[in-house]
Amino acid sequence: QVHLVESGGGLVQPGGSLRLSCAASGSIFRIYYMAWYRQAPGEQREYVATITHDNTTNYADPVKGRFTISRDNAKTTVYLQMNSLTPEDTALYFCNAGATVRTGRGVSDYWGQGTLVTVSS
Repeated sequence: QVHLVESGGGLVQPGGSLRLSCAASGSIFRIYYMAWYRQAPGEQREYVATITHDNTTNYADPVKGRFTISRDNAKTTVYLQMNSLTPEDTALYFCNAGATVRTGRGVSDYWGQGTLVTVSS
């Protein structure tokens, strides 16, 4: 019903920056929130940041002051600007969205396939 496609991942040197994008498509009625999660090798998936339909944002402590989440005017694309990257930021980054579809009644949770971010010299 709702497809999420992440892009922008890649290899970055420590201290560098990277901007991730997540585009939503499908029979979308409304997207209530979009978020980013990440999973490093051997670790559990962890929350990174969220932006709601009214542009309220929230960040996990490890990324506060370094990462910025935002949306486009149509609110169908979410971005994650990542600055001052460290090797600890290396992970598979997943896009997450809560949305209603045109033929549905309630909010459902959707996930993208992930984009890999590697921070290394």
